[in-house]
Amino acid sequence: MRKNWYVITGAPCSGKTTLLEKLEKRGYKVYYEWARIYIDQEMKKGKTLSEIRKNEISFQRKILNLKIDFEKKLPKKQQVFMERGIPDSTAYMKLCGVKKDKLLESSLKNCYYKKIFLMELLKYETDYSRTESQEEAILLEELLEKSYVELGLKVIRVPKMSIEKRMNFILERL
Repeated sequence: MRKNWYVITGAPCSGKTTLLEKLEKRGYKVYYEWARIYIDQEMKKGKTLSEIRKNEISFQRKILNLKIDFEKKLPKKQQVFMERGIPDSTAYMKLCGVKKDKLLESSLKNCYYKKIFLMELLKYETDYSRTESQEEAILLEELLEKSYVELGLKVIRVPKMSIEKRMNFILERL
């Protein structure tokens, strides 16, 4: 069965969350990034970011598991926009130096998204949950695109422009 899911991906500071917030205000069903949700939950328990991300590979596997569980429960016919898909984990694992991961490889076998929109990197800024450097963010943009293309999925690059124009750019290409 074909899925009606759209992925909004890109490096940190590419405007993904801001775009999803705009889409949500327009009435679209959106789902936000699991890494930030998990970090927020753990921080509410009193953990620091360094404690949460002490072992980056374990952290990335935790996020992958959250994405896998989420996508298993998501109705296939429902039109949704999600911040990051399972293939994003390929890019993050590569950034950690992991070349092969059995769970990731098996989860990629059934990966399908209607369209993937890669938000081009804007001005990089750190915040409470980001650990990447600007150089890593630039590399991530390349790795993210490659992770989808290697699965035979077409990636539509969303250029730098106002958030309203980016939203219209995406909606015109659904």
